[in-house]
Amino acid sequence: MPRDQRALAARVGASMFDADRASRDFMQMELVSCEPGRAVLRMAVRECMLNGHAICHGGFIFTLADSTFAYACNSHNHATVAAGCSIEFLRPAHAGDLLTCEGQEQVLQGRHGIYDMRVTNQRGEAIALFRGKSTQIRGHVIEEAA
Repeated sequence: MPRDQRALAARVGASMFDADRASRDFMQMELVSCEPGRAVLRMAVRECMLNGHAICHGGFIFTLADSTFAYACNSHNHATVAAGCSIEFLRPAHAGDLLTCEGQEQVLQGRHGIYDMRVTNQRGEAIALFRGKSTQIRGHVIEEAA
């Protein structure tokens, strides 16, 4: 992969993360990497994220996967939004778990893409699988110098 594409994806990820108050501040996620068609985010499960069964609420796991999806599908610097998604919860996450979500582009054809996210805990156990469908809209995430 050309170095300039990787550098652009990293700049796109950094720019998005700087403006992403929901993922960065509220959810306290960490952007681990953003590469062309790929992203990795990490989040610790805190006590305030537990539901009535004393496990991580599925909505927080979904949000980690959805945020990772956003970084992966915007990594080419075309403004892109979700057109749809689905998630399968495979095992519970608990307070103190460190969840990592790796997202990978499967298909990018014209304005539409399909991306798969895998959420794992610190032991490498699969917590959830998420598939997102993206649609490019007008504009870019960052302006490139001509």
